[in-house]
Order: sequence, then C-alpha cells, then structure tokens
Amino acid sequence: MEMEKVKYIDLFCGVGGFRHALKSPGSQCVFSSDIDPDARLIYAQNWGEEPAGDIGQVGVAEIPPHDVLCGGFPCQPFSISGNQGGFEDARGTLLHEILRIARHHQPSVLFLENVKNFLSHGGGETLAKTIELLNRVGYQVHYSLLNASRYGVAQKRERVYFVCFRKELGIEDFQFPVPSDEDVAVEDILLPKGDRRLDDLIIQRSDLRLKEKMPTERENRTLRIGTVGKGGQGERVYSPKGHAITLSAFGGGIGAKTGMYLIDGQIRRLHPEECRRLMGFPDSFKLHDRPNVSYKQFGNSVAVPVVRKIFQSILPILSGRTLQAA
Repeated sequence: MEMEKVKYIDLFCGVGGFRHALKSPGSQCVFSSDIDPDARLIYAQNWGEEPAGDIGQVGVAEIPPHDVLCGGFPCQPFSISGNQGGFEDARGTLLHEILRIARHHQPSVLFLENVKNFLSHGGGETLAKTIELLNRVGYQVHYSLLNASRYGVAQKRERVYFVCFRKELGIEDFQFPVPSDEDVAVEDILLPKGDRRLDDLIIQRSDLRLKEKMPTERENRTLRIGTVGKGGQGERVYSPKGHAITLSAFGGGIGAKTGMYLIDGQIRRLHPEECRRLMGFPDSFKLHDRPNVSYKQFGNSVAVPVVRKIFQSILPILSGRTLQAA
C-alpha cells in the first residue's frame, strides 16, 4: 500500500528554501505565498508555479488541507540588521496570518523560522507571546537556536526554529538534529579563478589592514584576517579557509550582504552564484537577473541543509499517525 504524501504549505516562501529542503518523493507542496513580486518570479521559474501574493488577502478556505505549515517570518522586523520594529511593524502581524490558517486547518505541524534576535526581542516578551498564541490555537511548541555553521553549511547563520505539534498528537518531546560539524569552508563554494564576472566584486582600498600571519588550516568558524575603514560591520575581511559571515538582505559597509574575503590574493565580495551554494541551493537553481535582488533573496532565505535535517527529524514522528490532509 502506497503511503500518503506529506502535504505542506510554503508561507512567506521567498525563492523556495523550505520547498527545496522538503522536496522528496514522499512530500508535496500544495500552496505557496509571498508578497514580493521578485520572489514570486524566481519561485515560478524554479518550481513551475507562481505563489499567491499577500497572504492577508487569501481566505483560509482557498488554502488546501495540509499536514505541515512552513513559514519563515520576514527577517527585518526582528533582526539587528533591521529597525527592530517587532510586532509594531506591519510585517510582524504575519504571525497572526499563521495563527489564522492554523486555527482553521489544524495541520499536524507548524514548522517556523526566525532570526536569532527574535529570542531577546522586547526583553523576551515577543517569544513568550508567540508561544502563548501558538498554545491557544492548539499547539505544543518546541524551539531551538541552531547555527547553520554546525550543519554542513560554510556560513555562520544562527536562526531560531519552531517545531509545533498539534496537542492531540500527544508529542511532549522533540529532539532537534545533533550538529554534524562537517568539514566545510568558503573555499569549497568559490567560482573558478579567472571568471571575469568576479572582476566587479574586487575591492581595492588604501586603508586595508591585514594580519601578518594568515590561516593555513581549515576551521569550522569565521576567520577574520583584516579590516578596512573603522573595522565595523561590513568592513571586515575573512579567510576562505573558514566560514562565511551571515548573508544579509540588508546591512551596510563596503562588504555589505556577503562580507569580504581574501581570495587568490585579492579582496572581494561573493558572487550571487557563490551565495546560492552557501545557502544550500543547487547550481541549477535559477537566479534573478539583477545581482542585488539575488543578494536580498538569499539573505532572506533559510539555510536549506538545516531545514532539511529538521524535517527529517519530524517525518518519523508523523509516520504511523493520521495525517491531517490525508
């Protein structure tokens, strides 16, 4: 007897990080949504279907039944790179869209992601209120702060993940995946030396200050080797023998969005295709034709390998239980 596929919806889907992570013969995406037209464009080019627009304009009855609700909250309201507007920011109310859909469809699992700063935002009140609201609509909440750097991704990217089971399932405990600490580094994801597309990414500064001794061994952490300017955020130089800093949709400084790295004797930022690899997307994944849009999209995306490993921990719990969308 063929097992029922796990049906999921992809809210605030961006370019489809969750979808790529959950892609398998045993799962099926039945709905997606994002308010950003550029994100919808790239999602459609890669997945063959255009997501719905503003989820606030979509009635719950228009959304198919599903087992798992996936959603990465928009990063900016809770990120130290943004304005920290929190729930007062319009995008903060997207939690209420999640609650609205969950209350109606009662999927077995809510699988959510947000930035690290979500945990401390408002002195912890934002997190407490989020858990309270999720409890009210019938979910047992499990959450953990995971760093992609420890899950096979050559990037320091700390995010808080929520795995919330419907209370009737009686799942009191959930174990997030154990770190794998794989040997990965920025040098693994670089485009070939001599690629002319990299020329525009080279940074030449008279105030560049580099350490005398450079790393010769790979390490699973960021390796700062120099600075420009005052050495603030976006003005630090790193070794490709280590991990990348967090890719960001925002942020300032000459190395904004990707950071700066000493590669083949030159200081440069990363190319969008290198960012694609850093987030765990395949080389076949189609990019926006404007690089700045691609930087923003990958800065807003989830780290695919981390989400995939969490989902692999969710699946055994769902197997053998009656799926909501079956």
